[in-house]
Amino acid sequence: MITVDTTTLAASLRSLPDNARVVASGNHSIPWELVRLLDEQVERFVLNTLNGPPGLPEREGVVAETSFVGAGQRRHPGLRYVPSRLSLVPVLFRSSLPVDAVLLHCSRPRDGVVSLGIEVNVLPAAIEACRERGGLVVAQVNDRMPFTHGDALVPVEHIDLALEVSAPLPSPSTGVTLGEDALTIGERVAAMVPDGATLQMGIGAVPDAVLGALTRHTGLRLWTEMFSDGVLALDAAGALDPDHPLTTSFLFGSPELYSWLDGNRRVHMLRTERTNDPALIARQRFMTSINTALEVDLFGQANASRIDARIHSGFGGQTDFIVGALHSPGGQAIMALRSWHPKADVSSIVPMVEEPVTSFQASAIVTEQGVAPLFGHSEKDQARGLIENAAHPRVREELWEEAHHLGLA
Repeated sequence: MITVDTTTLAASLRSLPDNARVVASGNHSIPWELVRLLDEQVERFVLNTLNGPPGLPEREGVVAETSFVGAGQRRHPGLRYVPSRLSLVPVLFRSSLPVDAVLLHCSRPRDGVVSLGIEVNVLPAAIEACRERGGLVVAQVNDRMPFTHGDALVPVEHIDLALEVSAPLPSPSTGVTLGEDALTIGERVAAMVPDGATLQMGIGAVPDAVLGALTRHTGLRLWTEMFSDGVLALDAAGALDPDHPLTTSFLFGSPELYSWLDGNRRVHMLRTERTNDPALIARQRFMTSINTALEVDLFGQANASRIDARIHSGFGGQTDFIVGALHSPGGQAIMALRSWHPKADVSSIVPMVEEPVTSFQASAIVTEQGVAPLFGHSEKDQARGLIENAAHPRVREELWEEAHHLGLA
């Protein structure tokens, strides 16, 4: 790894092949200085990043490629969505999505390695694929990036060039008041989680409410693709198994979370093809996968990816974790969502989803109305449970009529 200035780095970026595919750290770990320099120096390129935030280059010649669409990509004029389970994205880097360059956001070196900090995800696979092709690996070395362990560690000799910066990491909005519906859902889901369970959940009001309601549990473990500040509350409450690592692939949150994370060997960062491997997920004790969706239909099919035919996010890890959890002894896959979308003013329980299905066959659907068990029940019993226990009262009569037409009643 050679530390360079922006002039030297700019010359190296200009030497990339035309329309090069550049993989960059995603989520809240975008190496902004490197991305800006790339945009200034290279006329045409493909920027592949997961869950890209606002601020990514938007101009002719820039393709925003991803398998999980973020807020900064949904309406990008150059969006190229590549459907894939996150566990399989590394396979794409060695086949249909060859990598010409990788832009990393990492810590300062320690003992011959840098740490990818809060974002491991698909980056190790991207580095390997890029180096096999003789591509360019560049690191934005930030003294504010927490030093994490596991697959986050990258030997300095695997990095060609480095640009030093000192900048605070972005944090998502905090302090959002959880609504009554979210709190009710959180309590319902927490009541389904046994002590000693292994958890996977995402970020948002409903997952935050679930974590808040789990502080009275004991012996909880984490095997998840991501976590945020809710884990700090579980740790402070003594709800976590103190002798078991907290396994994740990426995370983001408050400065307090990043401070707690720095040098914390209890947190084990793994590459996506391991955290999201259904076979490894299935080995976890009482694996409990808690996900959400935009809508669920009477057949138990969930759409968590599209709104009005436009891609909103993607498969993410939902399919990987649902399959893994259902194969875990004592495991379960819970789909938690509000029964009614307040902004769209529509029911989230529908007769049949009109968008491509993201996942199906969860253990149960949980809303503020109640719990509808799915797994192991006939399709008619599933539909009955969804209508009577999960759907909003305003639409139950309509759903019964549709159930008759669909042969579910």
